[in-house]
Amino acid sequence: MRSPIDVHIIAVSETAGSALYGMKDVLMSAGSLWQELVRETGEPLFTVSIVSPRKRAFDCGNGIPVKPDLSLAEAQIARIVILPELWLGPDESVRGRYEEVVNWVRQQYQQGATIYSACSGSILLAETGLLDGSPATSHWGYKSLFELQYPQIHFNPDSNLVFADDEGRIVTAGGTTSWHDLALHIIARYGSPAEAMRIAKVYLLKWHGEGQLPYAALGKHILHDDALVQSCEAKLKEDYRRIDAITRVLAYAAIPERTLKRRFKLATGSSLLEYIQNLRIEEAKRLLESHGIPVEEISVLVGYEDTSFFRRLFKRLTGLPPNQYRRIFRPIVTESGGDGANKCVASANAVSNGLIH
Repeated sequence: MRSPIDVHIIAVSETAGSALYGMKDVLMSAGSLWQELVRETGEPLFTVSIVSPRKRAFDCGNGIPVKPDLSLAEAQIARIVILPELWLGPDESVRGRYEEVVNWVRQQYQQGATIYSACSGSILLAETGLLDGSPATSHWGYKSLFELQYPQIHFNPDSNLVFADDEGRIVTAGGTTSWHDLALHIIARYGSPAEAMRIAKVYLLKWHGEGQLPYAALGKHILHDDALVQSCEAKLKEDYRRIDAITRVLAYAAIPERTLKRRFKLATGSSLLEYIQNLRIEEAKRLLESHGIPVEEISVLVGYEDTSFFRRLFKRLTGLPPNQYRRIFRPIVTESGGDGANKCVASANAVSNGLIH
């Protein structure tokens, strides 16, 4: 019988309690929970400890109480160190906030630990310098933060698990519930793929094979102080369904075309064409989520006469074809009660297949 593998999960005041305790619960169940349910003998794969700068109890994000198992000073070298999700704004910095944690994580890695982060935990991991020059992911909402604060990191918002090195000693996971993917990956790697599947069945966890694109907001508002570009953005939001939307905004701006395009890209991070495409596909997503009208009609409604082009663009920007997106995200209208009133309920087939969390 082999000894359980030591896992340290970092907790600080900004930590998301759902990721912290969810990860601990799932990992501690690996190797024994399924076996108990089917009346077999099993042994836990992991010993999981919550580690904080100090051992005293505190509240983390949303006032969820945390009672650390170990302080940084008490924690020995573990095989696995996990930095779970943090509650951080999309422009917030953690620079200088947790130097003790940053140094400790760096030391753990140097002495052989494998480092994992979930969602915005990769921002704290980025502070260690261990991701410099390497690919990494996080929630798609932190794309601009990584580009501005950590330009030396190759940020990839599309994937749910990204390996920073060939050995897999540093792994980052994408947005929010991608800690599910991370936990299953760890179980498969240190236990077996079969055990990961058993745990997935017990907890109804799902590999997010489609990545984060279906969940990302395309029409993100970028703060800037270019008043002309702001007014052009407003104009595009009025006219984006029109075939001549770009022509109209160029006439509206009344400055040379090249000048507007340069200023628009500088202020928003998108070209005029990309901006319009994002608005159109975001509207298409809304229609797919809330209406049963055919994809061909939605294509025309958002400004694309060529449905085949619309389908290709939709898949490129969301990661899914329109019909599959609708199956995942659209509620089902059912009849309930004797009055026959329509009620929107969460999509039962999507939930039962693990497509929505």
